[in-house]
Amino acid sequence: MNNLAIIQARMGSSRLPGKVLKELAGKPVLWHVIHRVKRSRMIDEVVVATSFREEDLEIVKYCADRGIRVFVGSDEDVLDRYYQAARLLEPKNVVRITADCPLHDADVIDRIIEKHISEDNDYTSNTMEETFPDGLDCEVMKFPVLEEAWKKAELLSEREHVTQYILKNDQYKKGCVVSSVYLGNERWTLDTAQDYKFISKVFDELYSDNQEFGINDICFLLKQNPDIREINSTTIRNEGLLHSLANDHTILSGGDKNESYTKIIQ
Repeated sequence: MNNLAIIQARMGSSRLPGKVLKELAGKPVLWHVIHRVKRSRMIDEVVVATSFREEDLEIVKYCADRGIRVFVGSDEDVLDRYYQAARLLEPKNVVRITADCPLHDADVIDRIIEKHISEDNDYTSNTMEETFPDGLDCEVMKFPVLEEAWKKAELLSEREHVTQYILKNDQYKKGCVVSSVYLGNERWTLDTAQDYKFISKVFDELYSDNQEFGINDICFLLKQNPDIREINSTTIRNEGLLHSLANDHTILSGGDKNESYTKIIQ
């Protein structure tokens, strides 16, 4: 397998509990994320990676009932969850996607994967320079690089946010895809009630005419209706990561801490 997309998903959220199964256009947010990622020409397989918390069994059941591969692993050690899910399928590259981004654009994902492969990078994303909307984040890493991070990462932020160890270490060859038009101020992710209101409005306006609407369609909509953008414009980007960094401390590394169920439900 060349490119495996792992979508991290959980029901727990302090600001918007159960957000990944909230409905947009009659389908759960998670369905839209999976559907949009599967449009990618470059991705060979998609796996949803959730935790063994009781509340996340709803995600497991949703995926299992629909034939979607789902992996159950550590709750807080998301790096371990990614590694354990990936090692079962042995891909060349792992594509990191989060389930709170129902406006993902497959063309953007493909651009990142293509750059990763053509430049033979260890890690490639569109996040090292934040020129894309928050909500279109995509990271690609070679599996051996993910494995090395799993073995060596010791900080809480590095275990929780998956790629922090890779980003902080200069020995890895990294690449970044930059938007031709700066959109770094746009917020298209789902973390608050205001985000849900914003994304619901986007779906209300675009989905019925074109279920595969993309980044250009959303930009045109917001240009014509700037009031929609204002719905969630005051929320801080990457607030969860900033909180983790502010409260960082050393924990056991991946080689010592392994709480995962090494099984994929099909």
